[in-house]
Amino acid sequence: MTQPPVTTPLPANRRSRILAALERDGSVRVSELTVELGVSAMTLRRDLAQYEKEGLLRRVHGGAIAIDGPKPSAPSAPAASEGTIAVLVPSLDYYWADVIRGMEAEAERHGIRLLLRGVTYEVEDERPVLQRLLKDESVLGLIFAPNVFGPHFADVIEWLTTSDLPVVLVERDAVRSDTHTPFESATTDHARGAMLAAHHLAELGHRKVGLVTSRLSPTSRKIAAGWAKACEELGLTKAEHFEQFISDHRSPEFHTTIAAIIDTVITSGTTALLVHSDPEAIGVVEHALARGLTVPDDLSVIAYDDEVAQLYNPALTAISPARAHIGRTAVDLLLRRVNDPARPLHRISLSPQLNVRESTAPPRAPG
Repeated sequence: MTQPPVTTPLPANRRSRILAALERDGSVRVSELTVELGVSAMTLRRDLAQYEKEGLLRRVHGGAIAIDGPKPSAPSAPAASEGTIAVLVPSLDYYWADVIRGMEAEAERHGIRLLLRGVTYEVEDERPVLQRLLKDESVLGLIFAPNVFGPHFADVIEWLTTSDLPVVLVERDAVRSDTHTPFESATTDHARGAMLAAHHLAELGHRKVGLVTSRLSPTSRKIAAGWAKACEELGLTKAEHFEQFISDHRSPEFHTTIAAIIDTVITSGTTALLVHSDPEAIGVVEHALARGLTVPDDLSVIAYDDEVAQLYNPALTAISPARAHIGRTAVDLLLRRVNDPARPLHRISLSPQLNVRESTAPPRAPG
């Protein structure tokens, strides 16, 4: 005998069944409702978020309770083995490797699993990847570093806004498309990092300095803002500092752009550079040496990222973001949001540090 097809409840019917279960049992769980109603966990989370706005229930970790039920406690994180955090970042190596290690350590401390994916900047629309990630009904929330230069960035933000899933951005900033309030985030204060570098060079006596950043890095804008502020504080004129973009170290134009930077250094009499990031800084030093300059006597160089800077010879002075702490903070923020959806919005910015090594020194005395 042929079985009748299973049908997905229409929204009004789904609403009545959810509220009936809530009245009957005093609570509902997303994991049980997905089976009973045959809809995705994300759809149910959206439903529960809407019903909470209407004052019909109170969302808690994993589901919801009746509005007149006991108020749930708000521990710092869910109990062990109660869920998964989805993570989508641009890479699983280099800068992001330490960020991920921090996430893993914090998640393990709470018994939470990470569902981790890396997607390169070549992927212009992350929504299909996000949809696959969030199909897992155990997902509590999302930690995400979106491609802010992608043509679908606004669409991705709109999708996140309507998902009603707890979201923490890592090393990125964005605002919700509905309320225009920021997403929660854990970021490095990159402007502060650039200011640390500029003031270090000034303390050494440098007055002709330059900033070299990547046009395609979402970090560059913040570094440039901090650099400009520091130059203003230090009273440097436009003739005393320059800013120049560099091609990615993997691109065919890399060596051409470095050659142009060294040309600018020589013709302008620049004695110090801040270069983002480590591979680009190493490339600048090697080209400077090939052109007959010495480091640091003729040219001091500060790298920004401090991933491999200390391994080079000479060891590079570097600005070092607290990468592992960024990862830990992102997980902590997300778990706190899961346990207390009504808590104030948090945006945490961690200061990087300056590690002084062999590539910076006072400028060579004239003569």
